[in-house]
Amino acid sequence: MTQASHSAEQTFSVTHRSVLAIAIPMTFAYLSTPILGVVDTAVIGRLGDAALVGGIAIGGVIFDLVFTTFNFLRSGTTGLTAQAMGAGNNSEIKATFLRALVIALAAGLAVILLQAPFLDLGLSFLGGSSEVQSATRRYFEIRIYSAPFLLANYAILGWFLGLGRAGTGLMLQLVLNGLNIGLSIFFVMGLGWSIEGVALATVLSEIAATLFGLILILRAVRGTSWPALAEVFDRRLFLRMLAVNRDIMIRSFSLLFAFAFFTARSADQGDVMLASNAILEKFFIVGGYFLDGLATAAEQLVGRAIGARHRPAFDRTIRLTTVWSFVLAALLAIFYFIAGPALFDLMTISPDVREIGRIYLPWAALTPLLAVLAFQMDGVFIGATWSKDMRNMMLLSLAIYIAAFYALFPLLENHGLWLSLEIFLGLRGISLAFICRRRADEIFAAAKP
Repeated sequence: MTQASHSAEQTFSVTHRSVLAIAIPMTFAYLSTPILGVVDTAVIGRLGDAALVGGIAIGGVIFDLVFTTFNFLRSGTTGLTAQAMGAGNNSEIKATFLRALVIALAAGLAVILLQAPFLDLGLSFLGGSSEVQSATRRYFEIRIYSAPFLLANYAILGWFLGLGRAGTGLMLQLVLNGLNIGLSIFFVMGLGWSIEGVALATVLSEIAATLFGLILILRAVRGTSWPALAEVFDRRLFLRMLAVNRDIMIRSFSLLFAFAFFTARSADQGDVMLASNAILEKFFIVGGYFLDGLATAAEQLVGRAIGARHRPAFDRTIRLTTVWSFVLAALLAIFYFIAGPALFDLMTISPDVREIGRIYLPWAALTPLLAVLAFQMDGVFIGATWSKDMRNMMLLSLAIYIAAFYALFPLLENHGLWLSLEIFLGLRGISLAFICRRRADEIFAAAKP
């Protein structure tokens, strides 16, 4: 690396255009994932069986607990790759991907081997009627074989995002989720395979997306050399990745536990309440994926600023992503209040589920505003690899969330469950924002000669 290239990396600018160039394509990319969940739920919902909708909901939560716990392979890879890019270290950029891929394949095989206890524990924790649990089991026993490919796709996507190649990230997600949606509709509505068709569609699409992603990576590095194995498995750097990934994994598991707790407490109230809350939760998830586009912009630009030791780029990223995130959250909340009833009716034909859903729709509509700071700060802390703080604030917020539920549910019933969730989301963002400035002062002060 020449001194000139290093200097150029140190003085890069962050503009509205550079933020939106990452945020817009990744918003569309992330939206394809909840749209997939909406389509899967709607396809099964058209069969008119609330137990099947509940089976998809509980099965989805179990897979979230298993797979999204490993989401560090996406976010950790993004932060570390962006920092290597900011430092101008091309060899470390490629080594970061290879380390992530090794972890992904090993973890995916382990998940397949441990599928029986994962399923038993998930069903025991989440509950549901015997019909719901039967549907969940049928779904799980097919979809589990997507594990190595799904985790490899996390690493592939994270690497491209770390390089700021949001267009490629969009392409990968559209291939993955577009194929999944098409196969789900074909298998269920065309061939009549019920919940098994949705599961098989996921397996096949993950395999196809992995092969496509690896081809894109080979094209991206064509004409350059790969790092030696000694560099890839460098003990210090590998342990650093594992430490970052460990903290993000704890954070991700805690987040998924919070939503699993929400689903389990919904199931305690019967199949109709479970189906209603499951559909309303999809509204929040869709809103979250809108906000995740801006969080991804924060990841890449903050990571690059940290790698380049360039404080102005860091501060500018915080300001711009905060403004855009709050604007988008407000628009989402307004949209849900206006269009929510019609959207809910598209998701189910059950009159009982529709009636209950309208009562609790305002809670789902408010979630983008109450959660916006948590999404944006997650992006900042992932890009900076301040994973320990993310972990600690998540655990604190989770403890307060559970305590709030046991205090509020006896008084407010399902309203208390939703209020507890909103407290959890808001507290996470506020606590991370409070820490952010102090951490930035420390790291950039240490970088000064």
